[in-house]
Amino acid sequence: MTQINQLSRHPKVAPVLKQFHEDLEISLELTIEIQQIAAPTFAERERAMHIFNRFKRMALADVSIDELGNVYGRLPGTGSDRPPVILSAHTDTVFPAETDLTIRREGNRIFGPGIADNSAGVAGLIRIIESMQAHGTIPPRDVWAVANVGEEGLGDLNGMRAVYERFGQKSTYVVLEGGSFGHLIHQGIGVHRFKVNVSAAGGHSWADFGQSSAIHTMGSIIHQISQIQVPKSPKTSFNVGVVDGGTSINTIARNASFLLDLRSTEIDSLKKLQRKVEAILHRYHDQNQVLVTWEQIGNRPAGTLSSASPLIKWSVDALKTVGARKIEEGASSTDANIPLANGAAAVCLGIANSGNVHRTDEYLDYTNFAKGMGQVLLVILAAADFGQFG
Repeated sequence: MTQINQLSRHPKVAPVLKQFHEDLEISLELTIEIQQIAAPTFAERERAMHIFNRFKRMALADVSIDELGNVYGRLPGTGSDRPPVILSAHTDTVFPAETDLTIRREGNRIFGPGIADNSAGVAGLIRIIESMQAHGTIPPRDVWAVANVGEEGLGDLNGMRAVYERFGQKSTYVVLEGGSFGHLIHQGIGVHRFKVNVSAAGGHSWADFGQSSAIHTMGSIIHQISQIQVPKSPKTSFNVGVVDGGTSINTIARNASFLLDLRSTEIDSLKKLQRKVEAILHRYHDQNQVLVTWEQIGNRPAGTLSSASPLIKWSVDALKTVGARKIEEGASSTDANIPLANGAAAVCLGIANSGNVHRTDEYLDYTNFAKGMGQVLLVILAAADFGQFG
């Protein structure tokens, strides 16, 4: 029997694990309540205020909201002066404010934009802390509940950067995502993002035929990038996700732009890919009345925590204890990138399962929701020195 398994049988822990199953509908109602508040990246304030008020009602200590919109609340420990454990979940979504947030339920699935990513993560965070309070399951170390902004898109993890700046390397970070139950993310993928701008002579599609076109040039550049060979190991990728430009169908475009995402599990491979892309951009710059410029608009640092670390061992044992059928360790780009890149102990855990993420027909499969909260509770308690841990 592992220490985590023993911890699950503690008289102040076992009732909480049981309650997660009994009160599942309460957790789902809270998930929907959060999902119904639009929270696109850089416009999370309304959802943040909702969570701020919830933290206040929970009587957490030191409840505050910073200038970015990160919401903080402290569950005071029983008396340790060791660094705190940070339990975080991002509040922002990829969907514009005007998105129809109507939900529907089918079996064990709830459909709706952002329902899993990351309304379920935020709801899980709140319910875990509330249950710890209700049962007096309080560890020696402080546990900070943090609902942070800026995880999606061009947020560039700005919320978690501020969280890390506040709590530092010696704290332990457990990041929650609504989906991917059974996955342990303790390797942060490095991500470099760029906006590429193309300017050309332009003109009338008939009278000035033959003049350089920003859109035609942009298409050629994108095609050249698509021909780059990247390694399968370390896994490395590129993607053009947004293109823009032109004024009308019969106008040779003077301006065009695109957004480029480069990723790799190893920073050297990422840098090599970036150099290849920049070589292509240089070839097209200042040729045939064309100017190509680019700026970096995102930099998510890479980082790794060893599988042998206590935090990852606890996470694996916790999944086994709550009955996960399949356990996978892997790499992704999450809020955990920031503490991982700075040498802190951090892991990203999935609370339930999901599908069609970042689409309007996104769904939350809540079959494992209670188990996911149980896993997180056990990891948090172990990291915060509850019982025999220390």
